Amino acid sequence: MSDTEKNPSQAQGGGVDPKLLEILVCPVTREPLTYDRDANELISKAAGLAYPIREGVPIMLPEEARELDA
Repeated sequence: MSDTEKNPSQAQGGGVDPKLLEILVCPVTREPLTYDRDANELISKAAGLAYPIREGVPIMLPEEARELDA
């Protein structure tokens, strides 16, 4: 079984390693993040921010984050 068969999101050039998601926290609130597969973003509900994932790398800079709609 190939890597893309094990993790289909890698075939699309996106996704996040589940182990990485377990240790990443929002840099603003230090709260856990959730992964939005459709938008390919890490969501901080506490901060109201969505951090982009570019080429498989989470961009954990508040100035790069998108504000969530209320």
